[in-house]
Amino acid sequence: MIDLNFLGRFKTKGKYKKNYRDAKASYLVRIRWAVSMFYFAMGLCFATWASRIPTIKSELNLSDGQLGSILFALPVGQLTMMYFSGKLVTRYGSHRILLFAILMYAVSLTNLGLAQNAWQLALGLYAFGIFGNLTNISVNTQGVYTEGLFRRTIMSSFHGMWSLAGFTGALVGLGMLALQLSTYTHFLIVAFIAFLLIVSNFKFLIKAKETIKKEKKKGFSKPDSTLVLLGVIGFCCMASEGIMFDWSGVFFKDIVKAPGALIILGYTSFMIMMASGRFFGDKLINRFGRKTVMKISGIMISSGFFTAVVFPYIIPSTIAFMVIGLGVSTIVPTLYSIAGKHPTIPTGEALTTVSSVSFLGFLIGPPVIGYIAELFSLRFSFAFIGIFGFFIAFMVSRIKAID
Repeated sequence: MIDLNFLGRFKTKGKYKKNYRDAKASYLVRIRWAVSMFYFAMGLCFATWASRIPTIKSELNLSDGQLGSILFALPVGQLTMMYFSGKLVTRYGSHRILLFAILMYAVSLTNLGLAQNAWQLALGLYAFGIFGNLTNISVNTQGVYTEGLFRRTIMSSFHGMWSLAGFTGALVGLGMLALQLSTYTHFLIVAFIAFLLIVSNFKFLIKAKETIKKEKKKGFSKPDSTLVLLGVIGFCCMASEGIMFDWSGVFFKDIVKAPGALIILGYTSFMIMMASGRFFGDKLINRFGRKTVMKISGIMISSGFFTAVVFPYIIPSTIAFMVIGLGVSTIVPTLYSIAGKHPTIPTGEALTTVSSVSFLGFLIGPPVIGYIAELFSLRFSFAFIGIFGFFIAFMVSRIKAID
């Protein structure tokens, strides 16, 4: 086991040590901005990897099936860290774990650019998955804490920063391709940008010690059923989202037959609408309610996938991917907000349950699509994922905690 006691050295000096609720509004805004930048840094790293998947696939001469197999290294890394993330966040504090995890996440990104063959890429993705899971749990714990300070729903805006980073990463990736820079150079530049964001904002993270809300049970304890159901909804949503990240470029290249740089159009349109939906999603939820917004979102996801399958042309497919982006925008932030306020389970551990199940969809979905595409076709695999949206709408209507 790795000794993580050294994380205590990263304690930072905050202006308000006793009670953040007594802080000035301007300082709370600075905290919110700092947490947003960590979401942005995480999203930028992942989007940078996603923007180079077609290039790496070509450089390593991988088939759809081979790429699907290699992509499984990400969920394996996720599964490896799943049990430990919430416990580490609860024990050491999300501010310390986040600092360590996101730095290693950026380093893991650069290692992906050094892969010369399939097994090296798989190993790099495994590490990328480990630190991605740890970063995800700690940054969302910070998001829940910050939302508590503002006493209104702001979680969607944090995830909006993650999505905005995805759009930024796509544009940067397009620029790097135009400049003909190597994948490693591209990843190194982005890692340096992430480092600057971290250094500029880490001292404003909320330094809160988690309160254990119930006595620990010896041995195996059954997961909370509500959290598991929320995770299943997140699984379906993030599987749809993961397909957009890993396969939208391939879909536009092989199915839509988009010329040249337009192969990134589907991914870019998806990211723009997902980010936009998250920035105004909080207002929609406050006005219409969580359940209504989430059910409509599920229907939009299915509608978008089926439209792209039936009309595989540039304009219809671009519009379809935009609809999918709006559909997935508010679901996961809402799930995290609900889970983070669980009355009996520590925030970090509750988020671990929901987020881990959700991210399995994000990470397992793309490899499975590769296998389905290999057996049938990429259009068929997109139609298969399209069913998930209707399942989301059904599940949302059945869970009382979403009311």
